[in-house]
Amino acid sequence: MAKGAYILGIESSCDETAAAVVRGGEELLSNVVFSQIATHQPYGGVVPELASREHLRGIVPVVRQALEKAGKSYADVDAIAVTQGPGLAGALLVGVSFAKALAFSLEKPLIAVNHLEGHIHAVLLEEKQKGNRELRFPVLALVVSGGHTHLYIASEQGEHWSYELIGRTRDDAAGEAYDKVAKLLGLGYPGGPVIDKLAKHGDPRAVKFGLAQMKAPARGGKKTAHPGEMAGHDFSFSGIKTAVLRYVELHQMKDEIETRRARLAGVAKPSVEDYLAVTDKKTLGLIASFQHAVVEDLVEKTLAAAREREVATLFVTGGVAANSELRDTFEKRGAQEGLPVYFPSRPLSTDNAAMIAAAAYPKFLARDFAPLDFSAEAGLVLK
Repeated sequence: MAKGAYILGIESSCDETAAAVVRGGEELLSNVVFSQIATHQPYGGVVPELASREHLRGIVPVVRQALEKAGKSYADVDAIAVTQGPGLAGALLVGVSFAKALAFSLEKPLIAVNHLEGHIHAVLLEEKQKGNRELRFPVLALVVSGGHTHLYIASEQGEHWSYELIGRTRDDAAGEAYDKVAKLLGLGYPGGPVIDKLAKHGDPRAVKFGLAQMKAPARGGKKTAHPGEMAGHDFSFSGIKTAVLRYVELHQMKDEIETRRARLAGVAKPSVEDYLAVTDKKTLGLIASFQHAVVEDLVEKTLAAAREREVATLFVTGGVAANSELRDTFEKRGAQEGLPVYFPSRPLSTDNAAMIAAAAYPKFLARDFAPLDFSAEAGLVLK
């Protein structure tokens, strides 16, 4: 029964309430996501308390819908998998509490999953669906989203996966920088998809942004490399965010931004044409240059890490992996270096529960079950 096990996955780490049913770690039977974008849009970002309330409102119908779409009942499920962390504490608690209650009442095994591991397994899930079972190791995984920018060496030993952190952001995550720049320019929330669309209409050479050069932190008077703090593999996006602000101030763009913000506020779901109608050439150049700099930073440092660690395969996953310029650049540069690059589909790039159910499958086979008294961990580390 284990090889065909049905796992119900639950994800509530940030602002998406999601549930999915996956069979055997590779057959996706359902994947339901309840988005909170409309709730958080007026605030230009995720409000933790509101996110928790929306999860409470949405989790029961989302799980029921996932089971209905899969054609399964609660009794058919072999295990319950839930995101333990990292994420927003209150949001995580909703999913964890519901999963605990469900597992207890159904007498089913409970599996705790790291959200970042889920993003990595989103790629594996879809590659298995395509029949690709010959991935070469070692694998370097770039997990890049609104809350995370991490580089991991992923290894598989039998049914067990392990992860070595070799790079991370020192401040803002890449997706967070997108959202903050979009908010600054009056483009609304979420910022990533809007900037990606508008960047195609601007000159990426209009504004010169330098790449952040990271050094290993000094410890005891010496510069030493520690896991996750290796010189050259860490990222920083706070500087480019500040540079955009300085550009706006220097070119006196505040009035134009306020006008754009007011006009877009009156449009329920702005189209690309709506954005272009209120965005001049100078701003489009700024947007294109910002995106180009972020993409170059991500690609340059990831490929440098891939060369140093002599990896055979590269995964790029997380919400920012849906960015078209990032995908195109990684595919082109990866091909030049003879490095296969794999992405999840766009629906599985953003937060979802299919990736949680898929990541739980190896744990199910290993009988790595969580006790009912385990807790949500907002700062959970992947290892």
